Amino acid sequence: MESAIGVLVSKFKTYASSDGSSDTLSRDEFTRLLKSELPNFFKDSGEPAAIEHLMSSLDKNNDGELSFLEFWQLVGHLANKHGGFSQ
Repeated sequence: MESAIGVLVSKFKTYASSDGSSDTLSRDEFTRLLKSELPNFFKDSGEPAAIEHLMSSLDKNNDGELSFLEFWQLVGHLANKHGGFSQ
């Protein structure tokens, strides 16, 4: 599990740092991450409205970017769904 967490943090920082800050994902960085790293989970990731809706639902402080904790909510949701756990 430790290595899985390391991979998630590393991937987040890699995508987040493309604009100079590795602390948050911009909309463009988030879109690239979805398309490259989660293509099977987000088959409609090419749809701007779908990405906008997903990002808005995760962006709890409405700053237009995703912190790692905001992004982590997505990871938790996907793992829960993938594992077949009940809500």
